[in-house]
Amino acid sequence: MDASRPVAESGPSPLGPLEKQVLQAVWNRGSATVREVLADGGLWQTYPTIMTTMDRLFKKGLLDRIPDGRAFRYSAKYSPVELERVTVVNNMRQMLNSEYASLHLSYLVEAVGERDGKLLDELQALVERQRAELKKGDGQ
Repeated sequence: MDASRPVAESGPSPLGPLEKQVLQAVWNRGSATVREVLADGGLWQTYPTIMTTMDRLFKKGLLDRIPDGRAFRYSAKYSPVELERVTVVNNMRQMLNSEYASLHLSYLVEAVGERDGKLLDELQALVERQRAELKKGDGQ
């Protein structure tokens, strides 16, 4: 799984409760058909409901699918950790693309500082490391 590939231009759409459950069922199995998800017994919805949900996850770019007889076999494009990373990065990009980017950054620094001074030091180290990488890339 490649966490660097974009899910969509603006990132994955927020997931509803059923979508989260279905995605978890696919993660648990590695890959699954609609019938296999239902056979696991964790979901009580109808076949068409699960089929529609899996198709929606496929269209959101969160599941891959291949033909499996008369059905599809679905697999996750991202691990849970990769999906969290992609979602957070895309959310941050949206905030930074707004006219209030500096204000959003100040909120982030404030929240980090309130939570943990050590974490604020880690944030500073990350910023300095990124700045050094940018300077190296500019040939300075």
